Amino acid sequence: MNEQLLLEAATSLGYRLAMAGAETFRVEETIIRVLKTYGYQAEAFAIPNCLIVSIITETGKPMTRMRRIGPHGNNLDDVEQYSNLSRAICNRRPEPEELLTWLKYVDDRRRSYTRFVQAVGYFLSAFGFCFTFGGTFADSLGAGLCGLIIMAVDIWLDKLSATQFFRTIIEAFCMAFFAYLIHSMGLVQNADATIIGTLMILVPGLLFTNAMRDVMYGDTNSGLNRLVLVLLIAVAIALGTAAALKLSTDLWGAPVSAGLMDYGLLMLNIGCFIGCVGFSIYFNIHGPGILVCAIGGTLTWAVYLIALELGVGLIYANFLGGIVASVYAEVMARIRRFPAISYLVVSLFPLLPGAGIYYTMAYAVENEMTRFAQKGYQTAVIAAALALGILLVSTAFRIWSNYRMKKRTA
Repeated sequence: MNEQLLLEAATSLGYRLAMAGAETFRVEETIIRVLKTYGYQAEAFAIPNCLIVSIITETGKPMTRMRRIGPHGNNLDDVEQYSNLSRAICNRRPEPEELLTWLKYVDDRRRSYTRFVQAVGYFLSAFGFCFTFGGTFADSLGAGLCGLIIMAVDIWLDKLSATQFFRTIIEAFCMAFFAYLIHSMGLVQNADATIIGTLMILVPGLLFTNAMRDVMYGDTNSGLNRLVLVLLIAVAIALGTAAALKLSTDLWGAPVSAGLMDYGLLMLNIGCFIGCVGFSIYFNIHGPGILVCAIGGTLTWAVYLIALELGVGLIYANFLGGIVASVYAEVMARIRRFPAISYLVVSLFPLLPGAGIYYTMAYAVENEMTRFAQKGYQTAVIAAALALGILLVSTAFRIWSNYRMKKRTA
């Protein structure tokens, strides 16, 4: 057997999963499982920017491959396709040369949306969540336009190979400044709602979810690395929107909101569903998965709203929502035989504290340090509650899966 080709193919498969945004444990376990199928004891070590794979050859000598993982995105369809490929490899055990052919076959058939469909995704994401957070129809249209601005700036900065931190600052600034501009022109009534709905596009939902799952599976280094990135992106969002608020205030005066709308449960969930459809497109989810993910997000949001209506505190409502999103993702993953992360990210998105980040920043700019500290603390606790919900459910399903596997092999 050509051990070099086998190691290269397994490493390449793990690399593609990592570049698509898969969790650390998924990358490592996929590589180890594929190599074990061929009778090799393998070691795989992955962190967000590096992948190292090693095997002991038939002659007893170690052989190692290392790949540097560059900036990677939110391509959940690739995670699904390469995960399916790993299952096919383990079931059929092709020769290493054929394995590389299979890998190229999947590479050549990667799916991605056209620019127009991507623009629809950006628009619907911002439009739906602005409506969900109490914006008027005009506010939501404004948010949709702001979403298109983020997309345009992102394409431009992508050509310049800008870092994620710098990219987020510029995108947040351009989006927020445009929102304040159209508010000053009377085209939207609530600049805050317009900005908050659009900010959801910039909130690092996949990073946050993967960080929690990495920590839960014992990949502490990767989890902490991702959490640091989450915090840096949150700071970048705050800096960009703060700069836009300062500049617009100097030009037109402080924005005055007309007041948020008090929609009923049905309308709020319709807005959430629209936003989740947009985010499914944003994460490159295709086919029926779009509907499945959007239903998960709507269900999570509905449970959160009902919990609040029943008098449950804000933190506990987020905790319950996190549990519902996690259970839904794990169940759908087993029904459809796709990675749970594809469903978890979108299902959890409505609860991510984009509004908390925005208001924390706004209080800091207005020098209201007491309210800044209170809102910042509340935002951090909400994030912790969501993380705890994810950890509890994922741990329970992990234990159950391990128990079933041991029972089958006993």
